[in-house]
Amino acid sequence: MSSTILHDSGLTPGSAEAGEAAETPEAAEAKNPFLVALGERVRALRSRRGMTRKAVALAANVSERHLANLEYGVGNASILVLLQVAAALQCTLAELTGDVTTTSPEWLLLRELLEGRDEATLHRVRVAVGELLGTGGAAAKPSGRSPRIALVGLRGAGKSTLGQMLADDLGVAFVELSREIEKFAGCSINEIQSLYGQNAYRRYERRALEEAIQIHAEAVIATPGGIVSDPATFNLLLAHCTTVWLQADPEDHMKRVIAQGDLRPMAASKEAMEDLKGILAGRAAFYSKADFKIDTSAQALEGTFMQLRQTVRAALQLDGGP
Repeated sequence: MSSTILHDSGLTPGSAEAGEAAETPEAAEAKNPFLVALGERVRALRSRRGMTRKAVALAANVSERHLANLEYGVGNASILVLLQVAAALQCTLAELTGDVTTTSPEWLLLRELLEGRDEATLHRVRVAVGELLGTGGAAAKPSGRSPRIALVGLRGAGKSTLGQMLADDLGVAFVELSREIEKFAGCSINEIQSLYGQNAYRRYERRALEEAIQIHAEAVIATPGGIVSDPATFNLLLAHCTTVWLQADPEDHMKRVIAQGDLRPMAASKEAMEDLKGILAGRAAFYSKADFKIDTSAQALEGTFMQLRQTVRAALQLDGGP
């Protein structure tokens, strides 16, 4: 996707956040708390989508300065502008305004039960609900782990390289989900993004994952970094795969992308590293829902692979192998 820092990041180049002005202490103190919270949600959603302010402003058909004011809690936007921003961020207006769980009495009762619970409790509830609704993985080994191994993380984390090595070691298929998306669309990811937009890309991503799950009872799947942007698709992944977050330092992400021959990160935007850090910050909470985490910056490739191999084999209760 020619408009991205990283193919799977959804980031648009030229990220300098225009329209920012120095804020006086008096102005900061006078901010309305609701507008401040609204701005924080807009920024969080934008980071999760991997979009610069310029890209969101363009998609929402509002000025970049207007969007900057909104994000900093000084823009009392009309409901129509908020609708446009919600559409650009591919979320509901309710999610943007922070009131998604008020649509019915049952939602309200569920919210009351879950409110204030810690992450571990919420995780157990999510798993239990998945089992109740029949959305959990159907083909788990005796270990309780799915033999489909899905690698998540931003581009440059090592998903393709380590994924192929792991698939060869386990003797299973290696699925590069980005390539499957291109097969579904009949064109490159660049063309999907430029011709059809993010919504179409997410639909192809969901279809590609569904087919991979249906075809492969056992596999290693390298996923696009932005797969966490769509909760339904990410839930599907978590339910049907044993997931491993391949984490790396931002500097390593950037170096590896450039080493692959993609010079656009540094050429397209002087703020590329800050953009990258923003994406990682926005997605880290979702990547952390993976079953396991491997730091690919901590050691050389061979050592990282051995750690991944040991982690996966132990999870699936396999012998150590040769």
